[in-house]
Amino acid sequence: MIKSFIEKYKLSGTFIVAFSGGYDSMCLLDMLEGYDVVAVHLNHNWRGEESLNEAKACEKFCMMRGIKFYTETLGDDVPHNETCAREARYDFFKRCAEKFNSNVVFTAHNYDDNAETVLYRIIKGTGIEGLKGIAEHRDIFYRPLLNTTRAEIEAYCKRKGLKPNQDSSNEDTKYKRNLIRKKILPILREINPKVTDALNSLSKIASEDCEEKNKIRELLISHSIDYDKKKIDEIYEFINENKNSKSGKTLSLTKDLWLYANENGTDVITKSQKSCSEINITECGEYEFDNFVFSIRPFEGEIKFPSDKEFKALINIDKPDFTLRHRKDGDIIQPLGTKGTQKLKKYLNEKKVPNHKKDGIVLLCNDNEVLWAGGLGINDKIKVTDKPTHIIELRGKL
Repeated sequence: MIKSFIEKYKLSGTFIVAFSGGYDSMCLLDMLEGYDVVAVHLNHNWRGEESLNEAKACEKFCMMRGIKFYTETLGDDVPHNETCAREARYDFFKRCAEKFNSNVVFTAHNYDDNAETVLYRIIKGTGIEGLKGIAEHRDIFYRPLLNTTRAEIEAYCKRKGLKPNQDSSNEDTKYKRNLIRKKILPILREINPKVTDALNSLSKIASEDCEEKNKIRELLISHSIDYDKKKIDEIYEFINENKNSKSGKTLSLTKDLWLYANENGTDVITKSQKSCSEINITECGEYEFDNFVFSIRPFEGEIKFPSDKEFKALINIDKPDFTLRHRKDGDIIQPLGTKGTQKLKKYLNEKKVPNHKKDGIVLLCNDNEVLWAGGLGINDKIKVTDKPTHIIELRGKL
């Protein structure tokens, strides 16, 4: 799990691990065995001798494992409340990252922590952003255990023979998060035994919604389009309504811009006139066509068939005698591997080409029959049966 997380974010170098000595952080530190890590411990100095003993236990654990360890103790002037404690912790982690030349700080927040965070924010009053809960990654902070339950972490520690610190303050319900964990969630489980899953599901939905709406904002800004909440909500609703559509639909953004959405995603399209350009191809060479360069040359060398998604193809013909153009009414094609022709419109639909892109496809034709649709496929009539005679290619102008 840790390896895949590190690979996901392409992390390397020295990793700072926030190490309280409790179940979560001990589990995380144990999982990072073999990596270059520094375990850092902040003694909040709230519980006197108990806090000091916990710091010593953390240092002893690291010494026995050969893990670098660093600790600091907060002064008596730091207020004893959750907000100040959190600010002090993250300031400490950032300083440690700088001290040990690291850009990665691992914290051991887990699945249950995220659910408690979401519930806390609901109770306090929050918007969609607050419902996102704890981020798996933000700035230099990474949380590889965010999808791991507290029960799974405790089971891991037991299985590995680990002996975490027992923080007595975790039982004190004067702290709001302990109150949620000890009192409120057990009551909610009487209504929904899977309330933790429900809260995490809500967090995921909120994260996806925020991410999508941020993309919409960036899209509108990149096209210099004024927007407000109503505009963003309208676009968001349009995308959701058409995200499973095969053919797709368009939504007007401005007089000359539309948003296209289908099952493959979204695209901004502009109003443009259909090109009526045509070029006759009667010999090998290169030909400029609209914003492309088309080339045809005799085939030489080893046979390697391009995929349908490549803008090149191997063909078998007597000599070049084609027209290079865009689609027209009445065009037909005999797709590779078939015995009969079909309308080009049907072929493009089967290839799931969006309507706004159909007129831009470059076609190699013989009268009304398409012999090659650039980037899509060739006509069965020019397929290679033994050895190619020619290779054709379409590329953008440099």
